[in-house]
Amino acid sequence: MSLDLDFVRAHFPGLKSPWAFFDNAGGSHVLAGVAHRIQEFLLSSPVQHGASYAMSQLGMQRVAEATAAVAALIGAAHREEVVMGPSTTAQLRWLSISLGRTLVPGDEIIVSRTDHDANVSPWLDLQRQGIVIRYWSCNPDTYRLELADLEALLGSRTRLVAVTHCSNILGMINPIREIARRVHAAGALICVDGVAFAPHRRVDVQALGIDFYVFSTYKVYGPHYAVLYGKRAHLRRLPGVNHRFIAEDDLPYKFQPGNVNFELAYGMLGLTEYLQALAEHHQRPADSLAAAAEEAFALFAAHETQIAERLLGYLRQKAGIRIIGEPVADPARRVPTIAFVAQGRNSREIVEAIDPHQIAVRYGDFYAKFLIEDLGLQAQEGVVRVSMVHYNTLDEVDRLLAVLDQVL
Repeated sequence: MSLDLDFVRAHFPGLKSPWAFFDNAGGSHVLAGVAHRIQEFLLSSPVQHGASYAMSQLGMQRVAEATAAVAALIGAAHREEVVMGPSTTAQLRWLSISLGRTLVPGDEIIVSRTDHDANVSPWLDLQRQGIVIRYWSCNPDTYRLELADLEALLGSRTRLVAVTHCSNILGMINPIREIARRVHAAGALICVDGVAFAPHRRVDVQALGIDFYVFSTYKVYGPHYAVLYGKRAHLRRLPGVNHRFIAEDDLPYKFQPGNVNFELAYGMLGLTEYLQALAEHHQRPADSLAAAAEEAFALFAAHETQIAERLLGYLRQKAGIRIIGEPVADPARRVPTIAFVAQGRNSREIVEAIDPHQIAVRYGDFYAKFLIEDLGLQAQEGVVRVSMVHYNTLDEVDRLLAVLDQVL
């Protein structure tokens, strides 16, 4: 059964606008169920947690329920392994502060040069305490992070590898399980930025075999919030970043300065309920949230491959166009985040010519500054990025192609 787009789009009130929305990698539309859960929390349990009275206890139960649902969604072994926080950028910053306290001068961190800066700057800042940074660049011909290059960088002083699951420009999926195996064989840890991957495929942290994984929920149809996964053993041994008197085994609270945002955390139930409803609607029986998510994301991937290939096929035959990333919509190799540049053209100029047609695309470096520099695209003001998700339609893509025929 193909994805029922009428059913899907009915869950996203914002899609009723006349715009075709292709800026999803910057932030997706929000599920109505997410907004309803947030409203429910704010109107019926808007109090501080930790008290003995009933309303405080209700609020605590709701956040615990949502945290458990997120843990099940991503395959975490324990609810305490889910640390919710304000953003991926903040979560990685706090993780770097915590992990940095366990490092000594001369220790090494490998950073991918294809990553969003959220998974770059926090690690680079540790150079101030004598940490050595080694850079993992992509192959400029294939745009891939080569495993052989990683092997050459790994050494006895490597303590961490920071890498993206999927570049927010290239749209290409990295083999995280194999990367993690090699990193662990070298005695190091791996921290994965899954922001550009999580909207398109189910994240299974145990299957990936990673140590830390982070993604932004507002790019996965939820509230403006983020999730950090960490193996419980690592989180227990790392120093916290909360108040000095918070116990070291108080997980995840010791990594949540200022506490969790209660209503946004509770809002995540709107996402998990949507995935379950979608699997049921498409007659994909599932006996657990994890199984329902697998079914839902499989439907997403099949549909996204169709719409991505419609755009990529057009770009492949267009003279003077360079696709930045995998040129074919292979669901095992890429997601429908598609970037391109036009020979002799400024990317800003192209996007601004599209804007009047009520089609939302974007240009720039998208904070993947190392990648844009390495590809020599600064002078063109970066790339044109068309980032699609499962609620986009072939008709919307065709609207874009008609406009591109005029603009390019």
